[in-house]
Amino acid sequence: MQDIEYSSPEKIKQFQENKLQEALQFLQQNSKYYGRMFERYNININNIQYLEDLVNIPFTEKKDLQLFNEDFLCVPTHKVIDYITTSGTLSDPVTFCCTEKDLQRLAYNERKSFECAGLHPGNILQLMVTLDKRFMAGLAYFLGLRELGASVVRVGNGIPELQWDTINRIKPDSIMCVPSFIPRLIQYAEDHGIDYRKSSVRKIIGIGESLRNQNFSLNLLGNQIKQKWDVELYATYSSTEMGATFSECEFGVGGHVHPELIIVEIIGDDNLPVPDGEVGEVVITTLGVEGMPLLRFRTGDICAKINEKCNCGRNSYRLTPLVGRKNNMIKLKGTTLYPPAMMDVLNNTPFVYNYVIYVQDSQQGTDEVLVKIGLNDEFISQNTHFREHPEEIINELKNRFRAHVRVAPVVKVATVEEIQKINFPQSSRKPVKFIDLRKKH
Repeated sequence: MQDIEYSSPEKIKQFQENKLQEALQFLQQNSKYYGRMFERYNININNIQYLEDLVNIPFTEKKDLQLFNEDFLCVPTHKVIDYITTSGTLSDPVTFCCTEKDLQRLAYNERKSFECAGLHPGNILQLMVTLDKRFMAGLAYFLGLRELGASVVRVGNGIPELQWDTINRIKPDSIMCVPSFIPRLIQYAEDHGIDYRKSSVRKIIGIGESLRNQNFSLNLLGNQIKQKWDVELYATYSSTEMGATFSECEFGVGGHVHPELIIVEIIGDDNLPVPDGEVGEVVITTLGVEGMPLLRFRTGDICAKINEKCNCGRNSYRLTPLVGRKNNMIKLKGTTLYPPAMMDVLNNTPFVYNYVIYVQDSQQGTDEVLVKIGLNDEFISQNTHFREHPEEIINELKNRFRAHVRVAPVVKVATVEEIQKINFPQSSRKPVKFIDLRKKH
């Protein structure tokens, strides 16, 4: 049977419309939340025949999941195999319930995504992501690699010493981690005489952060990694709510959708779909989810949809790298920007060891941005100019901001330990690098 991603765009659209009908029937029969919604808005699901008809259905928002969490569950609790919570990046975490069928779907999704990134049976991937703390991603990656027939080395996140010990012992050809961890891995290798360029690692699959700009060129972080370590770089985009992953193929021109798993709309400020190639908010409808399926869920993520056929032969549409999250948009000195652009500058600055970005309201009603940085003492000690003129550190960082995002925030130096406590609170599974203190978004 041919993979639907290689079918014509027309067949893919028709395939998704058939899957949408199945999803709507399932929701009407099994979801308290969507049953109420259909009744309240007088929605006859038989009138939702085409993807274009989705605009006639209200959005599902994060607050709906928080307020009516249990009403999204479509199966009896005895069918729930695994409980998951979102990371709470935008707000309070939400619980998701997965059935056996959902875990099989997760494994299928990640298998396809790893295949897209060029992995096959026989590859060995070192997983630098946690599998515990009710985290979906680590579990999904493990299930997908198992389904693929590749080998998994479950190391977990952080601890460069353990990562390199594992690489030297087991010789993985691929690693999967948050991209901004790679410079720390490289730094550790350089500091301890490890010839990382001659290691077994040939491929890095990044999660949670972008490696590319909107035109698919490598961003500052991607370039920094590539110049130091000549490995294949792949970026992915996923979320707990989607239960799906968009992975780049070898051509690195956007994350491929798996049409049997998810429908994606890109909407503008008027809440209507934007033309292909235009940036907007990602809205998703899950397909094949049994436990807690979602219909027209607003992710808050901003990117664009690309419809042209990829050189890899897939006709399924792709998503560009994320610009940022809609709720996190910053207006600084008349310039609109998102935290990922600022993080890209910070991740590519050699004298910055760690950092946190704060945004808050000003008395004038505009956004104020403060960046606290911990310094890389080893780099500073080897740099005569900064050692003799420490005040130049802040000026240099501000110049880097102006060069890449056109404006500079307030910059303050703190201790590495102080920043580390903010980055890694006990309650969080992901590093906290952006803190939004604004009262209104």
